[in-house]
Amino acid sequence: MSNQSVQTVSTSNDKIKVALAVVVAIAGVIGFYYLSDKPALVRAGALVAGLAFAVLILWTSSTGRDFLNFAKEAVRETKKVVWPTRREATQITGIVFAFVLVMAVFLWGTDKTLEFLLYDVILGIRK
Repeated sequence: MSNQSVQTVSTSNDKIKVALAVVVAIAGVIGFYYLSDKPALVRAGALVAGLAFAVLILWTSSTGRDFLNFAKEAVRETKKVVWPTRREATQITGIVFAFVLVMAVFLWGTDKTLEFLLYDVILGIRK
């Protein structure tokens, strides 16, 4: 990879395309809720059509292409993550619960010790 910083200049056409894509995506969401009395397939179609059209508009702008390429890279990197097995996740969860229990007992004991020292020994106030 290169360490050089590359700066892209977006034209006003690109800004208009991005704004139009946002408006179209919002229109798809509004259409989904506006068609609440229609069948679910029609509502989902309006939502998917709005989002798909917004992606197509974004793809025609350099800013949109950069964002979509970034999203693809993010998905690719997520697939590289090594997730723990069920057994490992269970063990880690058990360790966390045990640590929380030990800390709770420690803090309770510290609180009771300080309470005894302050109220009974130093101040001489009995409850």
